[in-house]
Amino acid sequence: MSSQKPVVTKEELLQKDRKYVWHHMSPHNDNPLIIVSGDGCWITDADGNRYFDGMSGLWCVNVGHGRERIAQAAYEQMKTIAYSPMSQSHVPAIQLAEKIGSWLGGDYRIFYSNSGSDANEVAFKIARQYFHQKGEPARHKFIARHRAYHGSSFGALSATGQAQRKLKYEPLGAGFQHVPPPYCYRCPFGQSYGSCKLECADAVEAAINWEGADSVAGVILEPAITGGGMIVPPAEYLPKVREICDKYGVLLILDEVICGFGRSGEKFGHHNFGVEPDIVTMAKGLTSAYSPLSATAVRSSLYESFKGKDGASHFRHVNTFGGNQVSCAVAIANLEIMEEEQLVARSAQIGKELGRLLDPLRAHPNVGDIRFFGSACGIELVEDQLTKVPAEADLVLQVIGSCKARGLLVGKNGDTVPGFNNIITLCPPLITTDEELAWIAETIAEALDSISS
Repeated sequence: MSSQKPVVTKEELLQKDRKYVWHHMSPHNDNPLIIVSGDGCWITDADGNRYFDGMSGLWCVNVGHGRERIAQAAYEQMKTIAYSPMSQSHVPAIQLAEKIGSWLGGDYRIFYSNSGSDANEVAFKIARQYFHQKGEPARHKFIARHRAYHGSSFGALSATGQAQRKLKYEPLGAGFQHVPPPYCYRCPFGQSYGSCKLECADAVEAAINWEGADSVAGVILEPAITGGGMIVPPAEYLPKVREICDKYGVLLILDEVICGFGRSGEKFGHHNFGVEPDIVTMAKGLTSAYSPLSATAVRSSLYESFKGKDGASHFRHVNTFGGNQVSCAVAIANLEIMEEEQLVARSAQIGKELGRLLDPLRAHPNVGDIRFFGSACGIELVEDQLTKVPAEADLVLQVIGSCKARGLLVGKNGDTVPGFNNIITLCPPLITTDEELAWIAETIAEALDSISS
């Protein structure tokens, strides 16, 4: 008998996809790209077409595709032992927690989960329980920001400040309030950076006072709002929010799911601003998406409050797959690659070089703003530079389609805020070469030119 597998045609795969698969974040896609392989920054579909992965998958494949060293680490761990629950411990979890601590540069305890949404759910539960055990049980509320994304589960979606994500799922979790983002291009306060008083940060303090400071447990934010439109705050913003949290005894929770692990040009996005958070959530770049894993890092001083003697003092949360041996081994190999190849520094270089290459596009009539946070980029499209009217969906999709036709996959801030899904996003792997960056910039310029012709 032949051991060869039968050849399956693309049309057969599509028929099965249409019959069995429910795609993420879209009406059913009858003709999806069927990705069959990846190598470095490039992926190949079932037709043999190659595309540059300009979004690193979904903001996550930081070290690029096809890393045999990571696959080997997973294989060796699977041969040894693939799973045991984190109610006990294992060697990869211990080693990875130590490495995460060294990357963070502070004294933290690490709680493992599966995804960014999970990591944020854990952060909310820890914050609420912490204040209960401090004798402040009224502190249960969280301040978040409009435009931000923190996950799809009920608590994380409650913190998310994107109206379209919440349609038909509300009511969600109680106790989540939102403030305007630090959006200098479209300042919610009608100010201009340089002459403003950081009203965007003052809004956090105002919300704490309006809600009652003794009822607020935490402020959650990304160092830069990524999927919500690549909104990068002024340098003074995050330090001022840290001061506000300290003033009112509120925990500062930083969502580093996208910004962390080199994407910001530093090890973590909050390092760009010189602040120390109380809780840090992370996922995506932790394993470069080679295996599901997330983590919630908690200041050790907070952790101590969970050592009480009564039966409800410990953190009563379990995650079956969070922190499994294989994912931890994958994460360790991934971070070792990043260290050895100096990919954090490379991320900063990518951002500077791509910024230089894209700068001429600021003169394009449909480009309102170009924003960078490390190697993550957002290009805000408008109908008209003077009025700043956000580009219509058809124009945005035309640019994305034109890039795809030229072999470049880019993203957009879809399903966020009605009328403002007009930002093209880029998040190239941290191994992207200068030659590839030049090609990316050229391709985007050609795609933009195609809409005005």
